Amino acid sequence: MVLLALVVSATRIAGVLVVTIVAANALSFSRYRSKNLRPFCSPIDETADVLADFSVLPPEVETLILLGEFWIWRKGFVRSHARVSKTKKSYVHLVQATGQLTRTPFGDISAVEASASGVHFGQFWGGKVSCHKVKLQDSFDLSISFYFLETERFFFGLATAPAHVEDNLNDAWLQFAEEQSPAIATHIEQQPVDSSLASASDSGSQQGSLARDENQKTGALGIKKPLKIAIEAMIRGIEKFSETEQLNADPEFHPAVASWHNVPRPCFLFSQTIYPGLRKERLRFWSDPDIELKLAKDTGISVFRMGIDWARIMPREPRQGISDSVNFAALERYRWIIGKVRSYGMKVMLTLFHHSLPPWAGEYGGWKLEKTVDYFLQFTKIVADRVADLVDYWVTFNEPHIFVILTYCAGVWPGGNPDMIEVATSTLPTGVFKQAMHWIAVAHVKAYDCIHGTEYYTMSLIKPNVGIAHHVSFTRPYGLFDVAAVTLANSLSVFRFVDDICDQLDFIGINYYGQEVISGPGLKLVDDDEYSESGRGIYPDGLFRILLMFHERYKHLNLPFIITENGVSDETDLIRQPYLLEHLLAVYAAVLTDLNALLQGVRVLGYLFWTTSDNWEWADGYGPKFGLVAVDRANNLARIPRPSYYLFKKVVETRQVTKAERMRGWSELQLAAREKRTRPFYRAVDRRGLMYAGGLDEPTQRAYIQRDWRFGHYEMSSLQDPVSRTWRFISRTFSSRRKAQTEEVDDQLLLPDAV
Repeated sequence: MVLLALVVSATRIAGVLVVTIVAANALSFSRYRSKNLRPFCSPIDETADVLADFSVLPPEVETLILLGEFWIWRKGFVRSHARVSKTKKSYVHLVQATGQLTRTPFGDISAVEASASGVHFGQFWGGKVSCHKVKLQDSFDLSISFYFLETERFFFGLATAPAHVEDNLNDAWLQFAEEQSPAIATHIEQQPVDSSLASASDSGSQQGSLARDENQKTGALGIKKPLKIAIEAMIRGIEKFSETEQLNADPEFHPAVASWHNVPRPCFLFSQTIYPGLRKERLRFWSDPDIELKLAKDTGISVFRMGIDWARIMPREPRQGISDSVNFAALERYRWIIGKVRSYGMKVMLTLFHHSLPPWAGEYGGWKLEKTVDYFLQFTKIVADRVADLVDYWVTFNEPHIFVILTYCAGVWPGGNPDMIEVATSTLPTGVFKQAMHWIAVAHVKAYDCIHGTEYYTMSLIKPNVGIAHHVSFTRPYGLFDVAAVTLANSLSVFRFVDDICDQLDFIGINYYGQEVISGPGLKLVDDDEYSESGRGIYPDGLFRILLMFHERYKHLNLPFIITENGVSDETDLIRQPYLLEHLLAVYAAVLTDLNALLQGVRVLGYLFWTTSDNWEWADGYGPKFGLVAVDRANNLARIPRPSYYLFKKVVETRQVTKAERMRGWSELQLAAREKRTRPFYRAVDRRGLMYAGGLDEPTQRAYIQRDWRFGHYEMSSLQDPVSRTWRFISRTFSSRRKAQTEEVDDQLLLPDAV
């Protein structure tokens, strides 16, 4: 009897707990849905021939009136004392000077000179009036006035990064890809070390020799330990590799990273052995940047985003200062490349840290330690002092939380190598995630002040534009009990880092690729959703929602936004064309929505597509194809522009998204779906539908999905857990019975009276 009572009591307690848990999750989902999944009415007029016209968007403008008060700043130089007023109307530049002014055509102030005095004023940089150093040959009064009006238009651009495109780069990613068997390593022929650091044509390739010297001392080069932790291991709940596990000695052994093995001919600088050597061509952007730059310029873009690799500039840890650790020849080579970008008529957006930690920093812990902040600040100062006059936008960090998660929390990227305890405690308040993100935030703040304090900016009227490129995915739960995981993921990745540094930002860059559906401990591959080759769910509405979310949170700071990355891996190019147009419509709608509401509009300065040519995609190697241009790696890296390249070119030139182009691209994709055609998919998936972080050397085939994911058309799926499905079944059954009873009553009311 007592036992029965205990069983009944335990059952009641369990029932109460189950009901409480379900109710709590239902309440959490209700809050999440009201905040993130509210239906919206698209402001795009889909009946119009022109769906979006970026030429009519309000320009990013201010009025600046410079009063003609000059004084000697240093010997031979003067500086204008300016009283600045700001409006939302136009740029006004009023300069007072002496001499006979020589003016350029309206729209350019880059060559306004006073021939008698040698006064030379600058140009408009990044939406703000700028002025170069003003040099006086003779000292005399300045009295002649000059009036100038300018507006800044919405810009289009293309983006890339050093690890993706630069050859002769012995970075952490090259070392990551070269993990291989000892049997193979004995056949590898070392490349000769370059002797001169002064060669401009090869400057910076020697940085590999400096790093190699260090590695020979430390034993870092050669056979490395495999990564101990991977996201797939976390999902399985086991450790992927053990400390003492030996690599396969089979000559046919392939490393566990997609790396060089998923291309017909990896394009190494081959040794005379059966296996590739240590160097990798990637896209030869270091040795021959004109190929990529010409392809970019021919689209008509006005901004080109590139990066400077920290390890190339600092191949050794600067323990004793920078004199013996900086490759100044590499720095000059970067200045030459940046100058090339400008010679093609494009502005420069320069990234300082793009997922590439110097190998020497990875050896001691990288961003987990404070000294990395000091090293990064030294690197920033060196770069800013040398190229500030050529850079229009600065990006200090690209997607820092992604780097920290995959490097220090999961161990699937080089430089982290966490143990199980670090993985298990990574998201706790004292965990490695918060620790590394804190030091990165400190590094950004110091780098921001460093760039703003660069002599070039302090001695001129130019105000630099310094920001970040922040990755944001639209994250949603697969089932009712996944809401907590979504909430945790969003709390770590959406606003936290930007909140920490928002007072030291001139713009917020948004990197958006799609949505992520969380199920249990991983990301779910939803059967009826469309995905890119690399496993990112396609959801243009998410970019619209995220822009509004960020605008609402930071509107008090009046910070503009730039879409610093948006793109899709799609070798067939059938998804990429509608993907491009639908995301541009999302950006356009975000601006229109707030304007129609008579609020302070979402200030979007521009849109950068990722990327020009297919390239190295982190741990996925050369598998996923992100480029507007295909690269034939078996034929000397020959470039073949895809149809999306010409579509992007047309959009940039016309500054419009048309109904005809939208329908054409969408019709082609839907035809492929109806014909049940397939395309490559580079993400490993387990039997539960959870995607692994590691890429596949050989892709599987995935069919195109017949689902309308166009902007403003996507219908969000219902929750798919057993409780939600049961509730929907009961609700539908009850609703159907009520409907049947109502129809029966209505029929009886319509019958004629019985005689």
